[in-house]
Amino acid sequence: MVSTTVALGLTVLTLSAFTALGFWYSRGRGRVRSVEDFLTARNSVGSRSMTATLVASVMGVWILLSPAEAGAAFGGVTAVAGYAVGEAIPMLAYARLGPRIRELLPEGHSLTEYALVRYGPAVYLLVFVVSVTYMFIFLAAELTGITSALQLVAEVPRWQTAVLVGAFVLLYTGYGGLRVSIFTDTVQAVLVIPLLLGSAVAALVALGGPAAVQQNVAAADPSLLDPGFLTGLQFGFWVAIAVLGAELVNQTWWQRIYAAEDAETLRRGFHRAALVNFVLVFVAGLFGVAARGYVNVVTDSASAQYNASVAFFVLVTEAFSETFALAVVLVALLLVMSTADTLFNALASLVTTDLPRVLDDPDDRTLTLSARVLTVVVAVAAIYVSLRARSVLELFLLADLFGVAVAVPLLSGLYSERVTGGGALAAGLSSLAVGLAFFPNPLVRGPLSTVPVVGELLPTPSFLPAFVGTAVVSILVTALSVRTSSSRFDHRRLADAVHSLDDSAVGYRESDD
Repeated sequence: MVSTTVALGLTVLTLSAFTALGFWYSRGRGRVRSVEDFLTARNSVGSRSMTATLVASVMGVWILLSPAEAGAAFGGVTAVAGYAVGEAIPMLAYARLGPRIRELLPEGHSLTEYALVRYGPAVYLLVFVVSVTYMFIFLAAELTGITSALQLVAEVPRWQTAVLVGAFVLLYTGYGGLRVSIFTDTVQAVLVIPLLLGSAVAALVALGGPAAVQQNVAAADPSLLDPGFLTGLQFGFWVAIAVLGAELVNQTWWQRIYAAEDAETLRRGFHRAALVNFVLVFVAGLFGVAARGYVNVVTDSASAQYNASVAFFVLVTEAFSETFALAVVLVALLLVMSTADTLFNALASLVTTDLPRVLDDPDDRTLTLSARVLTVVVAVAAIYVSLRARSVLELFLLADLFGVAVAVPLLSGLYSERVTGGGALAAGLSSLAVGLAFFPNPLVRGPLSTVPVVGELLPTPSFLPAFVGTAVVSILVTALSVRTSSSRFDHRRLADAVHSLDDSAVGYRESDD
């Protein structure tokens, strides 16, 4: 067991180093001169930094937890492959969506302002709730992951880790905004990618090589290595749908669409990130499969001893030296920081761009201050949730369901003139109802089962019909609304209605059309 004092000391040292780096950058080249700088860093990021920030923003501590949990408890190698594909597809989708978004909303900031202009207030409210919910749960899951890891490796109380991470990341992101987040993302990506891949190689050697790992896993459960394992194939299929839907309503990517120097930089960044993310998720997920062959991993989610959610760290602590275990935890800490600062900024940007619609002519200082206050509120709430959560993957899946419900109707409006606000709202709500009815989580099914009539009609819970049903209903209702619609939306209204926050305190105004 690693010393608690040593683990805490190195944690504080790492957090302090990146906080100091963030302040240094914010007071020089990355100085925030306006609310636009704080929220979008518009047209300022080159190709290499764009790739780095896209990889680092995805590459949170979940990469050491959820894929490994999937490999250990949900279907072995095929489940891991599905997870990796699911993380790569959104990057490829944004390589095409990003230039379209920049073309239609050249001075935009967020997906919610797009939703408001394109579909009206009802869809705007739905998208706002879904996007904030997803990013908030993502942040809580990240904190859950790192607090669980440090508790397992060094018996650090979870509240101490959560408060330290939240406070230090808030210091530099609340001060420097998106510019400093992209800068620290670049540094973290340069450090973490070789450390992760190097750790994987070192672990493979320490475990006896590929042949020994395969032999041990096969002895524990041969189905984990079967590429035709039905459970794994099913998991890979629905988790790919889940991740794609969720990432398509993630404000993180909308911010970086505008931060890129130009459309070509954007395309290259997302294409490269797709490849890197696939490799990293696949490699990390294989640790969960390997863990089944070397340590006692409890995969029954109903058991109080369930530890598949930290299978990676169970393997590290029991099969390797304390020094190696602590090094991996510090890598995990860098992963948390790279994602947490991104989510803080994304959440702040949503509210700040919407603030002019509720305040009377707010000035630049008011908007920037509001963004900083919001990040504090979100951080405190996420810390609270993280101290009570147990499975990172379960947190993510609940957030993913909301994204799958609204992604298709929301983004189809970028191309189709016939999707209406009513059709998009119907598609989002009806598909979400289907998904929640099947979703196998007591936090969801418990309240639903108490509703008269509804509780009696709930089907047998299962992730597969939950996500596939949500996606299918969302697509069908959206297609039906397009076929039956007689209205036409002029896409030029988007650029007319959304403006830079530097041009005016109000970044959005109703079109005259």
